[in-house]
Amino acid sequence: MQLQRTARILPLLAPVHLLILSVIVLPSLYVVWLSLNMSSFGQAPSFVGLQNYWRVLTDPAFHGALWNTVVLVVVAVHLELAIGLGMALLFASGLPFRRFLLVAVLAPYAVSEVTAVVMWRFLFDPDAGPITLALHALGLPTLDWAFEPSHAMILIGLLTIWLHLPFTFVIVYAARLAIPGELYEAARIDGATRWQAFRRVTLPLLGPAMLIALLFRYIFAFRLFSEAWLLTKGGPARSTEVVAIYLYQEAFSFNAFGSAAATAWIMVLASLLLAGAYVLLLRRGGMAHAH
Repeated sequence: MQLQRTARILPLLAPVHLLILSVIVLPSLYVVWLSLNMSSFGQAPSFVGLQNYWRVLTDPAFHGALWNTVVLVVVAVHLELAIGLGMALLFASGLPFRRFLLVAVLAPYAVSEVTAVVMWRFLFDPDAGPITLALHALGLPTLDWAFEPSHAMILIGLLTIWLHLPFTFVIVYAARLAIPGELYEAARIDGATRWQAFRRVTLPLLGPAMLIALLFRYIFAFRLFSEAWLLTKGGPARSTEVVAIYLYQEAFSFNAFGSAAATAWIMVLASLLLAGAYVLLLRRGGMAHAH
């Protein structure tokens, strides 16, 4: 009976499986094969084993790109989560004109990355940008991002936060709205202050949602490319290069397809490690609640 049911369902599922096989599985296997070979334009692939991985992992340029990526991920993602959490609590507290403000908060997610970069380049133009002129008028330091690598990294981080803050905000805000009001009423009757209610009620119940937001933002931020490439192209002197730009340069500037494929799989493995750490934390949380 089970075999007959499977035989009836299989033709319906076959197109989806074929699509996944052709779009995800086969290209992934090809990239694995490419990472084990030395390959370039006009050159027949030659098997080199793990040499490409060793070359990437010992390349000082990759170390710089990895450091820039880690800095952006750690600083931007956690700052974004803190801002998103604060905004979610503010909106949940009964902020006036919430519907109109929600549109303003979610608007960056509807803007394409190219448009966002062009807009931010204009706003922070070192000579005539409106924000630069306003900072000058207030006597505050400006971001000389075209020549100063640290300023360029700050601008990339700010742009990343602005673009992806709606994603984090929606997850945390939805989780906050799902918390029953009776819990806060009980905490208030027991004499808990607002800070104690936040620490003992809000934060633990928002924990799983914040972990989900962190997981996805870690993975997205680790693959960060458009903001850095369109804003600085990794310059000046590769000082703002991230791992995705390093991969792009290896593949399309230096035509080193083997090392580019190895870099891609290093990024995949790093993302899997992040996902594995999240699943471990989730299981530990579930076991703690069970006990």
